[in-house]
Amino acid sequence: MKILMVCLGNICRSPLAEGILRHLSDQQGLGWEVDSCGTGNWHVGDPPDARSVRVARQNGIDISKLRGRQFQVADFDDFDRIFVMDLDNYRDVLRKARSDGDRQKVQLLLEHQQPVPDPWYDDALFEPVYQLIYNACERIVKIG
Repeated sequence: MKILMVCLGNICRSPLAEGILRHLSDQQGLGWEVDSCGTGNWHVGDPPDARSVRVARQNGIDISKLRGRQFQVADFDDFDRIFVMDLDNYRDVLRKARSDGDRQKVQLLLEHQQPVPDPWYDDALFEPVYQLIYNACERIVKIG
């Protein structure tokens, strides 16, 4: 299984989601390939935000070597499932979809159309966002 995590800039939420899901997949011996990207291009080549790196490290996950990249149409071909963090990301990714098959791969990470809050402007959100993403990734691992 190849899974892509998508947020706006690929420095806060989606690198956390990539690191968490890869960690859980490895623990379970699933062998999933996990990647992340952003819908915007501002942070292409940049490492994750230091606050995301810190909260991941505090929970035993190292995301410090990840680098930002932008979502590309080819990602529809390369990934089986594409999880987005919020409705803006959802709309941005769907705008690039070429077919119903592409569109069917895309869904919000959290259930019930809930967005993952963007912690960029509020340091206090990084730990709660980590927990939201972790719980969602545990659900993904359980349902396959």
